[in-house]
Amino acid sequence: MTMIRGYIQYILIPFALALFLFLWQMIVVVNKYPSFILPMPSQVAAAWIENWQSGIIPRHLGLTLLEVGLAFVIALTFAMSVGYLLAKSPLLEKIVSPYIVATQSIPIIAIAPLLIIWINTGPIQNAIIAALITFFPMLVNTIVGLRNIRPEYRELMRSYAANPLQVLIKLEVPAALPVFFGGVRVGMTLSVIGVVVVELLWADRGLGFLLNFARGQLDTPLMFATVATLSVMAISLYLGVAILEKSLIRWRKS
Repeated sequence: MTMIRGYIQYILIPFALALFLFLWQMIVVVNKYPSFILPMPSQVAAAWIENWQSGIIPRHLGLTLLEVGLAFVIALTFAMSVGYLLAKSPLLEKIVSPYIVATQSIPIIAIAPLLIIWINTGPIQNAIIAALITFFPMLVNTIVGLRNIRPEYRELMRSYAANPLQVLIKLEVPAALPVFFGGVRVGMTLSVIGVVVVELLWADRGLGFLLNFARGQLDTPLMFATVATLSVMAISLYLGVAILEKSLIRWRKS
């Protein structure tokens, strides 16, 4: 019975997608919406194929993927290093935390003109700005994961005269990974959102720019095709993180 339930969930996913596309098609047909208001799924698919074959979508997709990867790496590095320091020093956390929270409460769009002046534009600069949106959940989960290590485990490491590096590798990293990967999954999704927001604001390339361009041209099928590309990209990256988590934390019970 458990095996049947496992197969059913994989059958229901494409079935739900097919039902959604069918209802979408019927809504457009019955209401006779023009394509610039709500295109049919077939029109969106045709726009995607046309722009993929012409190289427009692959070119912008490649740049967005590069910026997402850079933003994620920058945010991950900063979150792990700062999170480790804050987890080890509660006093430092109390001093620094208000400023970190303050950076997260300021909308990027509100300080966009200043960021353009200070950082300029380009893939690396866009990734740095997107990393500002991404790093916070990974930072919090790093701190929580390290703080939740049971004291008796640390006492055990001390009884074996383990040095700080051994404690980090053999205790702290494995024990914090389950909580940490929760933040990594959120961070990967936010990397996509952050990059697209930056591209929507001022970039001249990338899927965010393509979305802006399609909107300006009232090319609604291309807008939907771009959104679909972004969705597939975000889901693929999220699944990649989930697979990595499963392979690294084999000992964790489901």
